[in-house]
Amino acid sequence: MTNRTVLFLGSLLAALGVGLGAFGAHGLRNVLSATELAWWNTAVQYQMWQAVGLVGLGAGKLARPGLPVAMLVLGTLIFSGSLYTMAFSGWRWLGMVTPVGGGLMIAGWLLVAWRALRG
Repeated sequence: MTNRTVLFLGSLLAALGVGLGAFGAHGLRNVLSATELAWWNTAVQYQMWQAVGLVGLGAGKLARPGLPVAMLVLGTLIFSGSLYTMAFSGWRWLGMVTPVGGGLMIAGWLLVAWRALRG
């Protein structure tokens, strides 16, 4: 995976995060309950942090970024996606899926740290 691809993925997640954040703030504030809106906002926050991190990785010189980037992107899609879906559907059982995405994000960042130390 090239740095350019990582930069693209991070930028795409960031653009989507800005759009979803604005949609939540303006389009959903009178539609969702306070709890559902909190889920939405948490999803946007985590998505944006991962996006910023991916842009940083894309701008850097980390060797073999493919696996950690895949873990970060997949983790973001699972974590934030389950919260977005929960907010709209009320399917609370998706809360059991959310930690899988969080675990992937944590593992992805730990792998980045390990590879950075190893050079």
